[in-house]
Amino acid sequence: MKQLSIMIKPASSLCNLRCRYCFYADIVDLRDVRSYGIMSTENMHAMLRQLEGQLSAGDHIHFAFQGGEPTLAGLGWFQEFTRVTGQWDPGIRVDYALQTNAVTLDEDWCRYLAEHRYLVGVSLDLLPHCHDDARVDTAGQGTFARVLHALELLKAFHVEYNILCTLTRQVAKHPRKVWQILKEYDIRYVQFTPCLDALDAPGKNPYALTPQRFSQFYNQLFPLWLADYQKGQYRSVKLFDDVVNLMAYGVPTACGIHGKCQPQLVVEADGSVYPCDFYCLDRYRTGSILENSLEELLRAARLSPAQKRDPLPELCGSCPYLRFCGGNCKRMQREITCVRGDRICGYREFLSAAWPALGQIAMEQKRAR
Repeated sequence: MKQLSIMIKPASSLCNLRCRYCFYADIVDLRDVRSYGIMSTENMHAMLRQLEGQLSAGDHIHFAFQGGEPTLAGLGWFQEFTRVTGQWDPGIRVDYALQTNAVTLDEDWCRYLAEHRYLVGVSLDLLPHCHDDARVDTAGQGTFARVLHALELLKAFHVEYNILCTLTRQVAKHPRKVWQILKEYDIRYVQFTPCLDALDAPGKNPYALTPQRFSQFYNQLFPLWLADYQKGQYRSVKLFDDVVNLMAYGVPTACGIHGKCQPQLVVEADGSVYPCDFYCLDRYRTGSILENSLEELLRAARLSPAQKRDPLPELCGSCPYLRFCGGNCKRMQREITCVRGDRICGYREFLSAAWPALGQIAMEQKRAR
């Protein structure tokens, strides 16, 4: 029985926003081809034929659509995708996720997403002034109000969604305001994604998180979360959930959280495959979903230079959490942990403060299972 997860970029790097901190815009600027446009129907069919031939009853495949902005491929593209997978052996479990800026979502989109039980990740930076400063459309206008409207539509159609908040250094200054917004809008699931600096030009991105901002944000957010949790008012903050799962069961529920890369299959619009969303670069291309088998692509991903990391920084040598953390995700070292010469690790500072309480929660969850 196979369990597979495939990330597809049906609209490549095309986007209807011009977010000032976009890490994928930074990545594609380093490629020979910045955008592969919309994945053609022919390539979509070829990809799905290739996948279907390698699956059998009892297998589970998860498709996650990202971008750029994946909805720019059009609702018809997605309807054709699920029409084809709907004809597969019913013993093959197929599910879907969509990460979107949400500004294109309307009733037709929401009706489709509900019908096919998508989990939708909506990019919303929670604080209106921070969101509208960074997440602007092609005319330079903020999009906070439009995203809130999309959330209302998703709720009306009973589409399951979570919030993806880019944790910029600006957002990280206001943990209490962030928590108030989460409660005000009754957001039950939130993932704070560290805002990354430019891959080949550290210091270029003024929105990029720093380890100090990371620890300050979470060390103030965690007591607010914990107080509500102890009152029976649980709200999912992905980092806290990830740490608890790793403590309780030794299961990494976030790639790199234990210092090891989990090889991915990231499919660009031309069918090219890459081992990690952070490294969709020409030199890391592992093959084509249209030509290579899953076994070949996964083997190439495991052997990719993108999976290898430099020796850990000096600060890791004295860290009591090294066996738990392993240095964390190598792409996020500059933003949340540490690099060589640093005198502070943001993740270590957070774990030092939250470890006892999270450990207790992990023990309780393990006993209750």
